[in-house]
Amino acid sequence: MAMSRGFSASSISLLLLLFASLANSFYVPGYSIRSYKTDENIPLLVNKVYSDNSQLQYAYYDLPFVCPPSGEKHLGSRYASGHSIALNLGEVLRGDRIMNSDFEVNMGQDIECQYLCDRVATRQDVEWARQLIDDGYVAEWILDNLPGATSFVTVDRSKKYYSSGFKLGYKDYDASTGKPRYFMNNHYTIVVRWRKAAGRAGDNGGKVVVAFEVYPKSMDAAQRNETGCPLDVQADHKEFSLFIPPKDSGLHQQYPDSSYIPANEIDMNDGATLTIPYTYSIYFRETDEIEWEHRWDLYFSDQAETSFTHWLAIVNSLIISGILGAVCVVIWGRTMQGDLKGRGDGVLEEARLKVKKTVQKKAGSGLLEKLNEAGADGDPSDEEVVEDLSGWKLLHGDVFRAPAYGGLLAPVVGSGMQLIFMVAGLLVLSTFGVLNPSWRGGFISVGVGLFVFAGSFSGYCSARVYKTFGGQNYKKNAALTALLFPGLTFAFIFVLNLFTWSQASSTALPFTTLLALACLWLLIQVPLVHLGSHYGFHRAPVMEHPTRTSSIPRQIPPQQWYTRNPFALPLLAGLIPFAVLFIELLFVFKSLYLDKSSYYYVFGFLSIISALLTITVAETVLISTYLLLNAENYHWWWQSFFVGGASGFWIFVYSAWYYTTRLHIDGFVSSLLFFSYAGLACTVYGLATGTVGFLTAYAFVRQIYSGVKVD
Repeated sequence: MAMSRGFSASSISLLLLLFASLANSFYVPGYSIRSYKTDENIPLLVNKVYSDNSQLQYAYYDLPFVCPPSGEKHLGSRYASGHSIALNLGEVLRGDRIMNSDFEVNMGQDIECQYLCDRVATRQDVEWARQLIDDGYVAEWILDNLPGATSFVTVDRSKKYYSSGFKLGYKDYDASTGKPRYFMNNHYTIVVRWRKAAGRAGDNGGKVVVAFEVYPKSMDAAQRNETGCPLDVQADHKEFSLFIPPKDSGLHQQYPDSSYIPANEIDMNDGATLTIPYTYSIYFRETDEIEWEHRWDLYFSDQAETSFTHWLAIVNSLIISGILGAVCVVIWGRTMQGDLKGRGDGVLEEARLKVKKTVQKKAGSGLLEKLNEAGADGDPSDEEVVEDLSGWKLLHGDVFRAPAYGGLLAPVVGSGMQLIFMVAGLLVLSTFGVLNPSWRGGFISVGVGLFVFAGSFSGYCSARVYKTFGGQNYKKNAALTALLFPGLTFAFIFVLNLFTWSQASSTALPFTTLLALACLWLLIQVPLVHLGSHYGFHRAPVMEHPTRTSSIPRQIPPQQWYTRNPFALPLLAGLIPFAVLFIELLFVFKSLYLDKSSYYYVFGFLSIISALLTITVAETVLISTYLLLNAENYHWWWQSFFVGGASGFWIFVYSAWYYTTRLHIDGFVSSLLFFSYAGLACTVYGLATGTVGFLTAYAFVRQIYSGVKVD
């Protein structure tokens, strides 16, 4: 009866739907509202450049064709340009490199044109700029914690939305030759939208920033005044071409009026340079249409358009979970009511009666003698009763036999519990708005913190499972739990870091960051794992099994193909949880890979999908475990873990398909990073869902065998 109530948990998840809309729309946009008075300086920070077509990012000031920081401290600015802003761990891990810039932005002060610098670029610099433009790189600037946005409007001009970042330049084709030409955006029109601050700050003249837009433009270097600005900024200008004429006159005649010359035909070290002038304009515009609390909404432009997709994903998950729940109820009814017909020793009584009837039929007039031979009280012996059992009931003496490589399964389950704690914490905090885009790097920072401090849960669960398997050396188990998954992950990231270092990308982690991660792991997480392991092994009660394990393992009869192969059943069963996630994965992958300038924000929906996924994984494992036991196969320990985590394999397959059909990632290092991090994410997912499957199977097996007590 208790188990039936457990299966009705899928219906309980319907209640979560009532909170979906609230959870989806509510977020904490920041810790405090910063207001500015007229003429007060607003720091404009530069961060990095990134692309949807590459996994490599670069710090903005590392680009050799943009204005370098002058190192001067402008009026009202707190720091000199080029000063690195302190970053949290998450910002560093996501490749941010935020620095103060030379842009002078003062509240309410419009600037028609301001000269920034003349940047001298070599041929190699120009070639790199072309490559970045070809790959669609965009730059990210930050003002009042808002990323600089490119503004768009819908076709009917009824709605405005933002895309984070702006393009470095663009590519066009020569009309006469059809060859590509590249143009650099070297003038930036900055629009800062503001409104009066609320409360006392507004009464004192305070203003808050509600939007930050950047409109880049390419302007030729000709016709500029003595300050370096164009004579008329608003007029149409010839574009600034990224082209250095070759010194070889033959090449110049071969490619007339075109910036396209094959790189292999040019001496890249001939000393030729190109001077790129940079200027900017600033305009402040008051608006009452945007509330400060909702200033991020324009970055979430497709909320209404994608809500149908998320609801479809939830309905799909509910249907799959409901069907599996019905199957589980049938299985549970069969095992607990049809097979056992009661609790306690009911199965033995039923088997004894069956044996008695058989004896009566065969013995005839010698009934009494046969019954006396069967037992002193006229009842059949337990051995005769057990012989009459069938299916999963025959495994009562082997079902709790410690699995092969149990010393590895315990640390794996412990690491899975650690990841479950981390993921659950992130989903809860994100759903209620504590983690949101305004806290840049907060999601990763909190995730690392939750993982490290969940080490005590990892050690505790691992120790209890290890003790259940009959292990004695808990220190060895604790060390393996603390070092196995985190150690492999750290080594994996370190090796990948060598490739990104070779590309001079900001995606590469600084040595100090690697050292900080190692300290978090070895100085905090490892002791917490040992502490939890000590408590779980010495203080927690032993998990006693309802049946006694026999000394001689039972021979497993010939199996069907899906139970004979240890990977067949998990791979087939893994398709079911994958079907639950499939629709939501479309949106997740789009946010991660196709549109990095957008933000994933529907954590309310994702939390509901995750809850339904957990229920589906539990139901799938329960069904597969019953099939395995009914085939008289007691090797369910690892099988339950593999079935629970197998959908991670299908997610990786989906990632490979997505890479092949939807993405345009070029370069060995970018492709390596894509598949490596996709594999790591699927491994984390597999460990978490595999642990859910293991715990579900263990609870199920304990429950059904609690009524089979054969000594």
